[in-house]
Amino acid sequence: MTKNFGPEYVRAIAPYQAGKPIAEVAREFGLQEDAIVKLASNENPFGVPESAKAAMSAAAAELGRYPDANGFDLKAALAKRYNVPADWITLGNGSNDILEIAAHAFVERGQSVVYSQYSFAVYALATQGVGARHIVVPAKAHGHDLDAMLAAIAEDTRLVFIANPNNPTGTFIPAADIEAFLQKVPASVVVVLDEAYNEFLAQENQFESADWVKKYPNLLVSRTFSKAYGLAGLRVGFAIAQPALTDLMNRIRQPFNVNSLAQAAAIAALNDKEFLAKSATNNAAGYRQFTEAFEQLGLEYVPSYGNFVLVKVGEDTGAGARVNLSLLKQGVIVRPVGNYGLPEWLRISIGLPQENAVLIAALTKALAES
Repeated sequence: MTKNFGPEYVRAIAPYQAGKPIAEVAREFGLQEDAIVKLASNENPFGVPESAKAAMSAAAAELGRYPDANGFDLKAALAKRYNVPADWITLGNGSNDILEIAAHAFVERGQSVVYSQYSFAVYALATQGVGARHIVVPAKAHGHDLDAMLAAIAEDTRLVFIANPNNPTGTFIPAADIEAFLQKVPASVVVVLDEAYNEFLAQENQFESADWVKKYPNLLVSRTFSKAYGLAGLRVGFAIAQPALTDLMNRIRQPFNVNSLAQAAAIAALNDKEFLAKSATNNAAGYRQFTEAFEQLGLEYVPSYGNFVLVKVGEDTGAGARVNLSLLKQGVIVRPVGNYGLPEWLRISIGLPQENAVLIAALTKALAES
């Protein structure tokens, strides 16, 4: 008889499915890698900023030594940028690491975690990974229903995840609505405000959530360098929270979870305002390019505040998979979202103008075939 190792709740986890790498698609469909357009993982199409490349080159001389376990220089740069003490910052191996650390730090087995339907898949994985109970609140217009989430908080709830903008739907919650929610959440419940796509917000929608951390001891703001800053391959994320939370997170955090090159690159990217502005401008133009094409094709899409668009490509549950396969055969990688309960939809990252044009042409052909 085969023995089942590990707890049942760990065995029940379905591993995170990342976007298909270019090399895998090239092998699978017999394509040339340089002809493939990847618009699947919400990466910055400009790649790594030159400032970060230079910083990594300088840092490479010390790769024989362990990285700074406490990330002193990076924390100092972040503390200056967000006007908080350095000990309010926790570094992560990407913001995924921050989300996992939060679940392990604040939730016991059997307690509950609240998050929204159609929100980031890692919330469910982090919850299940600690043996906690899922409270999944039905979405409202593909986004968070904060009133319903507040009502769903139970006596044993210890953590609430909120993504703003939300992945994979791209929806956005105005600042006033979030603060009204924070004012009503019990003090024993930690609220993780996941802002991985914050830098893509238009100026009129931007607000400084780090200021709320000073008012709400149970708030943790999660950010990343993987999206707008172009450092997805280096894995750098961070959290801002008061010391009562960061102390617990640093007890669990792996001591060298952000490597030397990543720390150096993040400091440079954080201060590269020109690159960030260029990325935001390209994203806004790409969003218009996509949505105008979707409207011409008669496709429904969710208005997005991130660097991607969720678009409905058919009415039957096989539509997303069918159109996705056609796109793959044409050398275009996007993200099916059937695992989110959205099998008729695809999430498409915004790329460079020429990449977007390739996607539009391929999608037009795929829809005609479908």
